[in-house]
Amino acid sequence: MSQQTTYEKELAFQADRRKATVEFIKVLNDLWYDKSIELVLFKNQLLDQNVSEILYLHEYAGEFVQKPISIFDSVEIAKAIKDLDLPASKLDIGKLTYEFQLDKNEANSATSFVSKKLAKAKEFAGFEPKDVVLYGFGRIGRLLARELMMKTGKGSQLRLRAIVVRGKIDKTVLEKRASLLKSDSVHGDFSGTVKVDEANQSLIINGTTVHIISANQPEDIDYTQYGINNALVIDNTGAFRDKEALQRHLVPKGADKVLLTAPGKGVPNIVHGVNELEHNPDEIDIFSAASCTTNAITPVLKAIEDTFGVEHGHLETIHAYTNDQNLVDNMHKKYRRGRAAALNMVITETGAGKAVSKALPALEGKLTSNAIRVPVPNGSLAILNLEINKATSLTELNGVLKQYALEGNLVEQIKYSIDNELVSSDIIGSSAPSIYDSNATIVNKDGKNIILYIWYDNEYGYSHQVIRLAKYIAKVRRFTYY
Repeated sequence: MSQQTTYEKELAFQADRRKATVEFIKVLNDLWYDKSIELVLFKNQLLDQNVSEILYLHEYAGEFVQKPISIFDSVEIAKAIKDLDLPASKLDIGKLTYEFQLDKNEANSATSFVSKKLAKAKEFAGFEPKDVVLYGFGRIGRLLARELMMKTGKGSQLRLRAIVVRGKIDKTVLEKRASLLKSDSVHGDFSGTVKVDEANQSLIINGTTVHIISANQPEDIDYTQYGINNALVIDNTGAFRDKEALQRHLVPKGADKVLLTAPGKGVPNIVHGVNELEHNPDEIDIFSAASCTTNAITPVLKAIEDTFGVEHGHLETIHAYTNDQNLVDNMHKKYRRGRAAALNMVITETGAGKAVSKALPALEGKLTSNAIRVPVPNGSLAILNLEINKATSLTELNGVLKQYALEGNLVEQIKYSIDNELVSSDIIGSSAPSIYDSNATIVNKDGKNIILYIWYDNEYGYSHQVIRLAKYIAKVRRFTYY
């Protein structure tokens, strides 16, 4: 066969793959907007992705499971899902496609295969959507707003109804708020529409009204005046940290539950995927989503503790600078944080080592921790130096973490990276709070001292953990297949 003929066949195959991807995107959107069924590919978001991005994700998935994941199979599986009568769901089509390829019964159709795999969906009870109020509109608040509005779909889960800020609200303020939501120097442009409604003091996001409420304290608000009832208030200001202060959010009419996007005192500190089931939202009204670093290390530590046992260890987090540091040298209540954030590595403290024990009591008193703030605006790295009880090898250790990333309760939390050249900018936009760098892991000769490198997008990955916990608190978690 001539090189020209080979090249023509390659072009034809590429065209077929891209046409199949276009078809896949249509089915993907039909499922989401008609049936509230979201498809992901080994936890990677597929909604609003273009053809090239979806083909790349298929290539990555194939490398991850070491077996080709074909877009043609994905189309067939997606069509089969569309033909079924399923409740609101979140389904990993990568896992389904992989399992479909492994099915030995050649006579088994995609429809019968999917029907069997998703049979438990029939037992899934429905739920009522939940109103959400964002109390504060900073870095985390805006990312939450973006994600909530992009994933509204039919509005069957969380509905962003209002955002609470301080100060007067006029056209200029609304325009500035809209601009900050639309454009982000780290995360890029919002892939939706944002308009200002000055008359109603609102932002119109993707055609939906979100009220902007001015209040100096939670008690001043009556949410029912805005048609908001039994709302989940997500406090992302950091101004209220203990149970007594957070209870103030429950005073206004229309408020029902509170979720703090920071470590809290006197309230359950939750790392979703690890300990949320220990705290019943029917009995508890106030929750904390802990910190971004705690969410990064706890899932991996749970995998290590459950498999090998942790004797003791140290956490060092190499953390992006944040808004509480100074842009240039200036007075600060903490000595080193007063130095210019974008020019210095700054040693500071982190409570994540102690905070882990709130989710994993078995690690109480076993971890020390410290932090170094570095001159990047986002994207952080946690280094875990652990002494474990059961000796292991590098191959076994990586195999365990890969299995946790593929199956079980932590598949949304742990992403297993096989990239040889992973750097901090590569992990921006990852929805997983823990990105395990398998190629950086070190295991000492005795097999009991291990050093793990855990990357995390301290803004985007953490925001997704907040939303996962919000869905649990609001009792709007869908049927899932991972």
